[in-house]
Amino acid sequence: MTKIRTILASAVTLSVLVMSSQAGAVSLSVKLACSSDYYAHCSQFTPDSPGVRKCMRSVGRNLSQGCIGALVAAGEVSKSTIQRKVAAK
Repeated sequence: MTKIRTILASAVTLSVLVMSSQAGAVSLSVKLACSSDYYAHCSQFTPDSPGVRKCMRSVGRNLSQGCIGALVAAGEVSKSTIQRKVAAK
């Protein structure tokens, strides 16, 4: 039963992320790569809202490498910004 609930929860999560289509929406690849980071750190905010963007920036060091890579590829954050933050550690 737990496996079924996990699959259903994942399907619902993906649906919410894919269906959210407000102005300034992030790409599907970012949503897929960052969904676990979103739920771990910023799920109190609506996906694609200014609040979630601010939250994700504030927890930037805790984001997964996959999420960071997708954000860079989508132009949401620059490689130089990542390099500066890594150097500041």
